[in-house]
Amino acid sequence: MSNSIKNLEWRYAVKKFDTEKILSQEKVELLKQAFNLTATSYGLQPIRMVVLKDKELQKQLVSHSFGQQQVAQASHILVICIENVINSDFIRNYFERVKKIRNTPDEVLEPYLVALLDDFSQKETPEIRQWCINQAYLAMGNLLTVCAMEKIDSCPMEGFDPEGYDQLLELGKKGLNSILVLPIGYRAQDDMFSSFKKVRKKVDDSIIEMF
Repeated sequence: MSNSIKNLEWRYAVKKFDTEKILSQEKVELLKQAFNLTATSYGLQPIRMVVLKDKELQKQLVSHSFGQQQVAQASHILVICIENVINSDFIRNYFERVKKIRNTPDEVLEPYLVALLDDFSQKETPEIRQWCINQAYLAMGNLLTVCAMEKIDSCPMEGFDPEGYDQLLELGKKGLNSILVLPIGYRAQDDMFSSFKKVRKKVDDSIIEMF
């Protein structure tokens, strides 16, 4: 069995973190880079990530996390957020980055820019928001895999009160909405869930091969 599969088998949604074990700054930087390298639709990156290491704030967030103590116990909390406003300026800024980094001529970029601006101009706000949320889930999946490869424990959370997080972390002032929460750190030795076998379908039941 490859190391990748072994590491994915090792990963589970931690129910209790060791409060004495703190991630090194090197590991945190690695996860920040991994988040930034996440594939997103069109490459637009309509997502941002809050890295929280403040025990007082973490404790306050428990009440907005349906009492899940992992939020207080974890070394760090990663909050994956979406941008509130995706407009023509946001899209144009992306193309400016492409031009600057790749030295791509305007005549090459312009048709793609015009097409993308036209596409988004025809979308209603709820549709754009859902598109942004989809990108947040891509980032979560990427982070979970990188955490497994790096032997960093994690607990992906959809079960929390976004409005409570947004208010406590003042995300509205940053033009953001919280979408997903990822406590990270190291599992406690007495977390009984660490020894549970994974419950998954058989590979043949989840994969359809066409030749």
